[in-house]
Amino acid sequence: MVDPSESRPLPTDDARELQRLRWQCRRGMLELDHLLARFLDLGYAELSESERQDFLALLGEPDPHLSDWFMERSEPPEPRQRALVARILAVVSESPRAV
Repeated sequence: MVDPSESRPLPTDDARELQRLRWQCRRGMLELDHLLARFLDLGYAELSESERQDFLALLGEPDPHLSDWFMERSEPPEPRQRALVARILAVVSESPRAV
């Protein structure tokens, strides 16, 4: 039987949102998994509400599009998408990786 004093509190709405986003960052391509999850850890908190909506929309794009955009083989069609892709690349490339 579980002691009620040992129970953990339920996650806050922000924590739930991050968990949901972390799941959506899991892609069919490992490179995208790492890039998007890394941005979620390093730069997502700095986004405005409208930029967070853009990030959510970006996660709805097919993996081949995202791969082309992040590998700079092509550009997103919308200016806001282009700005967000550039920001993600900048945040991820500026922060040293943990060893």
